[in-house]
Amino acid sequence: MASPGDRKYTKEHEWVKVDGDTGTVGITDYAQDQLGDIVFVELPEPGANVTQMQKFGEIESVKAVSELFSPVSGEVVERNDGLNDNPQWVNDSPYDGGWMLKVRLSSPAEIEALMSAGDYEKFLETAGE
Repeated sequence: MASPGDRKYTKEHEWVKVDGDTGTVGITDYAQDQLGDIVFVELPEPGANVTQMQKFGEIESVKAVSELFSPVSGEVVERNDGLNDNPQWVNDSPYDGGWMLKVRLSSPAEIEALMSAGDYEKFLETAGE
């Protein structure tokens, strides 16, 4: 699955899609594929603050438990509570139904430090993909 061009990406395989002052955050198709079947996602409560490239939660698969890192800083305004009962949404639809957080951006300029879809695809190629 190609990385959608309307998002920015991190080397830790998270994405953010910005709409106004809010960014929707999730993990990439590559990340979910590497993890395997997702069985649990731990996310912060709305009102919590996240910091760019700092841990915001954990994702557990049948293979491993991995930390989730925020691509942006700001206040969590919504989380995808549907993942509590349906963590497999991350596998089935990492760029749509499997989103994790919506964050009100505190520093929109941080977006410039992230990779475009094309840059992310090149990163995957050099990372041994």
